[in-house]
Amino acid sequence: MKTSQNTLRIVPTTILALMCVYFLLPIVWLVIAATKDNQGLFSSTGSTFWFGQDFHLIDNVKGLFTHDNGIYWRWLGNSILYSFAGGIGATAVAILAGYGLAKFRFRGRATASAVLLGSVMIPSTALVIPTFLLLANVHLTNTIWAVILPSLLSPIGIFLMRVYAGESIPDDVIDAARMDGAGEWRILLRVVLPMLTPAVITVLLLSVVNTWNNFFLPLVVLTSPDKLPVTVGLQGWQTQSASAAASGGQLWSLITTGSLVSIIPLVIAFLSLQRYWRGGLTLGAVR
Repeated sequence: MKTSQNTLRIVPTTILALMCVYFLLPIVWLVIAATKDNQGLFSSTGSTFWFGQDFHLIDNVKGLFTHDNGIYWRWLGNSILYSFAGGIGATAVAILAGYGLAKFRFRGRATASAVLLGSVMIPSTALVIPTFLLLANVHLTNTIWAVILPSLLSPIGIFLMRVYAGESIPDDVIDAARMDGAGEWRILLRVVLPMLTPAVITVLLLSVVNTWNNFFLPLVVLTSPDKLPVTVGLQGWQTQSASAAASGGQLWSLITTGSLVSIIPLVIAFLSLQRYWRGGLTLGAVR
């Protein structure tokens, strides 16, 4: 009996360990690659997953922030603006829509839920061209709103919020607050929102990461280099390096260093919100 229980524990642990290796391996490579110059990255004598003889991380960081008049700073700032403005907005929309679908009875509620579930199945890349045409008709292309406004609607965030609100918020608590004379907005802010803390943090993190990693939409709707996010900007450097291979003007060391720097804000955001995530797991418990 103990042997079978130990086996059941070993199998998921092994799977989780393999998944950790799978996700951490690219990050390890990125950290090592950021310490090499262009020659070290493509050297056949050096190890791909080990540091080279020379340590170029400081030089790479200096070159990253000074190349092309320091445009990487602008790209990084744009990504932070797009991600957190879109993430906070998408979370606010998800709270209102998810809570409304879960706790209010109105005509068309089942249809709205079905449409929401169907929209989750649609890949976001399939909507880029229609979104571009819509933004072009209202003259919003090549503006920050061309990236922020489409990011405000997150079907998966609304769906998660609807499911969590339906399961974690008892109707008796809402009815008791109404009997005490509380209005709907006060109930939402004072009663419901604290119970939704884990779902709010989850949707916020998902929305921020999705907007930060968004590539196709800003590539289509933005044309000015100073409005690009870091993902599209680094891709431009990659194209430039590929075309300049013959002349020796590659920027591969800057690209790898820029990729490493670009994940730091996401790590900071996750570590900053993690304590609220954990703390909110029992906040909505009914005594």
